[in-house]
Amino acid sequence: MSWAAGFRTRQFIRQSLWVVPLIGGLVGAVLADVDVWIEGRISMPPEWSYSAGTANSVLSAAAAAMVGLIGFVVTIGVLVVQMATGTLSPRFMRLWYRDRLQRFVLAAFTATFTFTFALLRHVEADSVPNLGITLVGLAVGADLILLLLYFDRFVHALRPVAVAAAMAEAGIAIEAEEDGLSTAAGSGDQSDRRGTPGARVPAPRSGAIQDVDITGLVRFAAAHGLVCVVPHTIGDFVTAGSVLIEVHGPASETDLRRLASMVALGRERTIDQDPAFALRILVDIAIRALSPAVNDPTTASQVLDHIGDFLLRIGSSDRAFRGTALDTDGRVRLVLRTRAWADYLDLGVTEIRNYGATSPQICRRLRAMLEDLRAGVLPARRAAVQDQLDALDRATDAAFADPFNRAVARMSDRQGIGTTRPGETSDARR
Repeated sequence: MSWAAGFRTRQFIRQSLWVVPLIGGLVGAVLADVDVWIEGRISMPPEWSYSAGTANSVLSAAAAAMVGLIGFVVTIGVLVVQMATGTLSPRFMRLWYRDRLQRFVLAAFTATFTFTFALLRHVEADSVPNLGITLVGLAVGADLILLLLYFDRFVHALRPVAVAAAMAEAGIAIEAEEDGLSTAAGSGDQSDRRGTPGARVPAPRSGAIQDVDITGLVRFAAAHGLVCVVPHTIGDFVTAGSVLIEVHGPASETDLRRLASMVALGRERTIDQDPAFALRILVDIAIRALSPAVNDPTTASQVLDHIGDFLLRIGSSDRAFRGTALDTDGRVRLVLRTRAWADYLDLGVTEIRNYGATSPQICRRLRAMLEDLRAGVLPARRAAVQDQLDALDRATDAAFADPFNRAVARMSDRQGIGTTRPGETSDARR
């Protein structure tokens, strides 16, 4: 199996809502047979003994309860889909599918159901699986606790601010993990990739670049004396037959097919190697809150808290935003197009400024965020922040004709409206 095929398989398993529950069902059936085998070799205390009628009633009730609980979880899932697509972002759903607790809950319910159902066929007038019935009672109690944990998690985790915090943390974590690329601009011998590439790897099919096997590409290129250049950013959509990788150095058709298998293409972007996708989801939530149909600038202002944290964390690091990966000898073997700091800044600010220009709360919160960025990012990146501040000034002046409203909107406020910095209120309204 190629690396890309393996990646797609892992993605399918991580996002599927039936694979883990199916495994749970199989485990439950196997455990029932194990329980019957154990009970044939041990004696249960008299107080743990059940009559055949009681056993049938308990097991039937437990099986019916598990079917009902599975239906309840599915109903919650449908409501989550409606809520997320209506108030958050459709792109968030791909991440919600991956929630481990949800799959574990479904697997536990399915395992309890199959365990209970399998025990039913062993209940006879003169033979009752007493240990199994006791375990069924304990399993039902544990499943109810899991249901409460599941319900509590999604009641709190699906609030827009909670989703924004999770997305910001995920994006920051991905950015921090990108240590497979050189952080020193200009390091290594880059002479091998000058000039026209010797061969081009075509995209085997259309799709978004979801992941790149950086380690595998570097190892393969070093072993064959190649330099690979990926002229796309992770998350870009490429069409079938277009250039996926430019290869500098002698490469056979077999080599080109092997290199193509190290880039995973899918129907849509994923967050695995694409921190900008996390920022994209944050911005989607904010601008949806700013739409006339929702009209919730407070939510957008709270999302800006986490956008600011995300931008400050990556803007204050010394990462050069240059995708060059080196082999063990320090030679450049992979060049991958990456986003610059200004790209992240534009993504996080531009649309929110355009959609929220008429809201004093958004203008004030956005100004506070940009001022914090200007003070906290590396000096070389402050000019881009100042450009955004200048654009915010123009947007504010164009949106507010009244001098008083314009002065209020041009204040800096970390809460949007409510915590004006000392001296600004009196100065702005003088």
